[in-house]
Amino acid sequence: MDPNGRSAWISRAGLGILTVNSGLAIYRSRRDAAALAFVAGSYVALLLLFSSLAAYERAAPGSPARARLKRAVWGLSTAVTAAFAWKVAAFMPPPVAAVVWGLAVATSLGGFVALFVYA
Repeated sequence: MDPNGRSAWISRAGLGILTVNSGLAIYRSRRDAAALAFVAGSYVALLLLFSSLAAYERAAPGSPARARLKRAVWGLSTAVTAAFAWKVAAFMPPPVAAVVWGLAVATSLGGFVALFVYA
């Protein structure tokens, strides 16, 4: 159980699945430096995002650490969103790629508004 009384096994299982999947993707892309960098960078960014979210939830409301973690969470989530949009848009025709990038920008702006304007 975590400090809030919730079962933590599902978080550990999700992290385990992410780790195994990333390891397999790294193995498959070992001869492609760009793909390897994308997978490894995405994995590290997601780990940092999850740890920042956990630290944000534990931080005292109104504390400087919580404000700093809020900025880190938004920055990391924006980076992950942009990385996946870049990867997906590369395989799409230009009009669809524009939609993918538009959705990525809308998601990042929506996260900014939710975290900094209305929170």
